[in-house]
Amino acid sequence: MDRVKIGFLGSTAPSSPHLDSFRPCVPPDVEFTFVQEADAGDSLWDVKGKTEGLIRQANELIERHGWDGLVISGGPKEVLNPGMWERLCVEIKVPVATALRSSALALRALGAGRILLMTPVDDKLKDLYRDYLAGFGFAAVYPPQTLHKHTDALKLTPQEVAQMTRQTFAAHPGVDAIYFQGALLDPLPILDQLETELRVPIVASSLARMWDILSQLGRSYKLPGYGTLLANWPPLPRLEKV
Repeated sequence: MDRVKIGFLGSTAPSSPHLDSFRPCVPPDVEFTFVQEADAGDSLWDVKGKTEGLIRQANELIERHGWDGLVISGGPKEVLNPGMWERLCVEIKVPVATALRSSALALRALGAGRILLMTPVDDKLKDLYRDYLAGFGFAAVYPPQTLHKHTDALKLTPQEVAQMTRQTFAAHPGVDAIYFQGALLDPLPILDQLETELRVPIVASSLARMWDILSQLGRSYKLPGYGTLLANWPPLPRLEKV
């Protein structure tokens, strides 16, 4: 199979440690190039109103690197910039995958309805994520804010993330899937273990974006060890507003 080149445009540097658990998940015939956004800002809320600059940088990088597809990370930019997805579809020259939309596609593909949302952002952003998901027919529940700032998630060990998830899952009966939004609260080292233990599918936004963009490019894999989504690699479903 020919090698495929994917750009990964995010708010953090390519050397950020939270990307380390993602790199081993990438199929050997896929090349990811990680680039930091030019105007990411210091706060998660700083992304508001910066869609135009993001699109300009994306198209310049696509032209320079010859990328076949583009991944854009960061859930906040999707909820703080209404209409961003529609602009990306029109103005970006290659297929695009974004955090929230790719995760919603994955949740739909796995038959989820009531979701436990695990994310290190503040409660106002969680409310916006909940409303975004509700627009596609998902009901999201989530624990209250427990971290002083979102980067504190980097201090948690995989075992601490697993224990937090178990406790929150037990407090929300009736949940049929778990959704980790944002790589800082990293579930990848314990994703398979938690799926087996809790008996529900788990979607991690980083893996959902990879599955989405590669599926858009006509690729399909079976990648055990990273949860149901990558092990089964379901086809992309339709995703329509309700």
